[in-house]
Amino acid sequence: MLIFSFLNGCNSPEPILEPEVMSLLGRSLYAPELPKRELLRRCTKLNQAHQAYLVDPTNEVAIIWFGRRLAYLGRYHEAVDIFSEGLTQYPDSARLLRHRGHRYITLRRFEEAIADLSRAAELIAGTRDEIEPDGMPNAQGMPRSTTHTNIYYHLGLAYYLNDQFEESRQAYATCLDISPNDDNRVSSSYWLVLNLRRLGLETVAEALLQDINPDMDVIENFAYRDLLLMFKGELDLEAIEGVDGDALQNTTAAYGIAAWALVNGDQDEATSRYQAIVESDQWAAFGFIAAEAELARNHD
Repeated sequence: MLIFSFLNGCNSPEPILEPEVMSLLGRSLYAPELPKRELLRRCTKLNQAHQAYLVDPTNEVAIIWFGRRLAYLGRYHEAVDIFSEGLTQYPDSARLLRHRGHRYITLRRFEEAIADLSRAAELIAGTRDEIEPDGMPNAQGMPRSTTHTNIYYHLGLAYYLNDQFEESRQAYATCLDISPNDDNRVSSSYWLVLNLRRLGLETVAEALLQDINPDMDVIENFAYRDLLLMFKGELDLEAIEGVDGDALQNTTAAYGIAAWALVNGDQDEATSRYQAIVESDQWAAFGFIAAEAELARNHD
């Protein structure tokens, strides 16, 4: 059984001095500093998950929650380690592969993410889908994503970040087909539209946008819904930029605006917005990683 150093990170007031991730642009990225109350809450949850893991380190659910709770404290390498240890016991666990693939994305290890998530997609073929419990619940405490949609969502993202837009399009098309609610539909539609535009399939993208409307039953993915309405021409840019959401949602909106500028031919505007995103501290957000990937792609 692996031994982890996370307890020092929770209980000690000393900051973690080692970078957690090296960005695609060569910048050292450190685990975020959380407000004391939020840090205490996450540490308490982590310690509970750790205790459950110690009681039965062969329990797949306990392994998953231990890894997830590590990741919520920015301990992504340790999270990958615990998921990897779990996969030695459960090599055909789609759930473990889904969570490790997610954190490979955070660590900018896109090829490994694609391998994990592609394998997970194979494993779930013909199986029953189920709601995935939230580790960071939405305001209504209602989990909206499922195991299957999370696998295809993250697979599509890994392909997108790896400059494989056709493969990403296919993954998000599948994700949209199996989406059980409007939160899933707007998130998969958003990335699908961006892929279609990058592939030159503007007419197909416009047809997809016809299904988007402001009355959709969205309770968490507001930024994706509003970006789609902007893509459709029903919401002004100013309305998106002025959304009073949390930092993650703002990063999502910021990347969506930049990506839309790019697919509409304004490279300079897109690049300027990408630069602003990567100067923020929200480096685990998908919008941040995508902005990094765009700048790295242009640099190459």
